Amino acid sequence: MNEKTDHLQRLRLTLRQLEVFAALARTGSTRAAADRVARSQSAASTALAALETALGAPLFDRAGRRLVVNENGRALLPLTISLLEHAGELQSLFTRAPPAPLRMAASFTIGEYLLPALIARWKQANPQATARLVIGNTSEVIDAVVAFDVDVGFIEGRQRHPDVVVRRWLADELVIFAAPSHPLAGRKASRAELTAASWVLREPGSGTREASDRWLLEKLRPLRIELELGSSEAVKRVVAAGVGIGCLSRNAVAEALAAGWLAEVQTRLPRAERALSIVVHRERRPGRTAQAFIASCLAGEPDAGVEAPRRARRASSASR
Repeated sequence: MNEKTDHLQRLRLTLRQLEVFAALARTGSTRAAADRVARSQSAASTALAALETALGAPLFDRAGRRLVVNENGRALLPLTISLLEHAGELQSLFTRAPPAPLRMAASFTIGEYLLPALIARWKQANPQATARLVIGNTSEVIDAVVAFDVDVGFIEGRQRHPDVVVRRWLADELVIFAAPSHPLAGRKASRAELTAASWVLREPGSGTREASDRWLLEKLRPLRIELELGSSEAVKRVVAAGVGIGCLSRNAVAEALAAGWLAEVQTRLPRAERALSIVVHRERRPGRTAQAFIASCLAGEPDAGVEAPRRARRASSASR
């Protein structure tokens, strides 16, 4: 018996045990984990006990009835998730089962205005593929990546979380806008006028708010912030109704500017650009489906989401 065969015979871990462990890490409850992997609660408890015995170390701390992943479990979790994903890919090669859904999280600007065209193009090239997209602010996207709830995240804010790898993707520009009837619409506003204006901005924690604060507060402090809203569409609608002026990504307002129900406010402020980024967990290698989608995103820009802002930017530049 050679060394490799002997090693395989000594291997005491099973995919079922690791599947239960991953489910427990996500839910904190043997009952919820058992439901997730279609096993009885006693079978899930037995699988966890066998795994901890095989490893010779506990993977959870008990906090009342809840299981909390400890240091050992945190070290095991990313490897476990990657292994389970690759096992699923291996199985699908021979069973013709559809691949597992691609799970994504994106901040609002990317999720609402850029990713739809990219997902549609990817789906056309991969008709058997499925995807789930959750949209939230940048901090929520990072939390989802760190917790292994999604395979890949797309953010529009700065991020230095130690558990994620950030890759710059696209450039984005912020723009100030108002209702067409607003006194500042369609002309170059002074800093005094901008400081005196009422502002409608995204909520703290969003990538757009972080970027707009960096841009505006340095030059216009203090701002009169009248409303803070949880979505770009809400900001646009409130501003269009005549309540103050707003600041969002040009991607978010391009169609409204072109249609004429919002108007750009020209300023003497320096141009505000930021990077849109792709984030993955540092300790987890993306599966084949996630890698393919990321490659598709990096290969080309989304036609519907980027070209319209480009045209709007060229038009606004020509009017200055």
